[in-house]
Amino acid sequence: MAFFQSVPPILLGVIIFALRIVDVSLGTIRTISVIQGRARTAVVLGFFEVLVWITVVAQVVVRIDTEPWLAPFYAAGYAAGVGVGMMIERRLSAGRYLVRIITHTRAMEIAQAIGDRGRVVGTFPGATPVGTATLIFVSALGRRVPEVLAAARAADPSLLYTVEMALGWSENVHPGELRTESKRK
Repeated sequence: MAFFQSVPPILLGVIIFALRIVDVSLGTIRTISVIQGRARTAVVLGFFEVLVWITVVAQVVVRIDTEPWLAPFYAAGYAAGVGVGMMIERRLSAGRYLVRIITHTRAMEIAQAIGDRGRVVGTFPGATPVGTATLIFVSALGRRVPEVLAAARAADPSLLYTVEMALGWSENVHPGELRTESKRK
C-alpha cells in the first residue's frame, strides 16, 4: 500500500471517508441481495465490500497512534455510507413487495387509483375496532411501491397500510415482469 504512504494526511482522511461510504453502501446492497435470494450478486458484492474495508481499516489501524484524527474520518464515512446505502436501496428497490391496505369506506376507489402501478391481488371484507373495513392486497415491484401508496392515499387519506418484501410469488401475479426479473438474478 505504498500509494497511501505518499498521500498527504488530510487527503488520506478524505479517501478513508469516501472508501467507507463505498464499503458500507456495498454492504447494504449485499444484504438486500441476500434477503432477495440473489446469491451470486451477494457473493461478488461481499468480496468487494471486504476488500475495500480491509484496505481502509489497515490504514487507520497502522496510523492510529500517530494520526488519531483518522478515526473520525473512518466513523463519519461509516455513517454517511449508511445513508448512501439507504438511498441506493430506494433507487434500486429490486424485488416484489406486498402492500396491505385497510380502508373503511373507499376500497373500490383505491383499487381503481392504483391502476397499473401494482396488481390488486384481492380485496377482503373485514372489521376493525371502529367498524367494518376492507383489506386490499397489492403486489408491486419495489420501485413502484411509493406510487402505489401515493395513489391509495389520494383516494383515501385515512387508510392504514403495511409493506413487506415478498420472497416468493406465483407466476400469474406479474406474468410479464417475471421473466425480466429472473434474468437479473
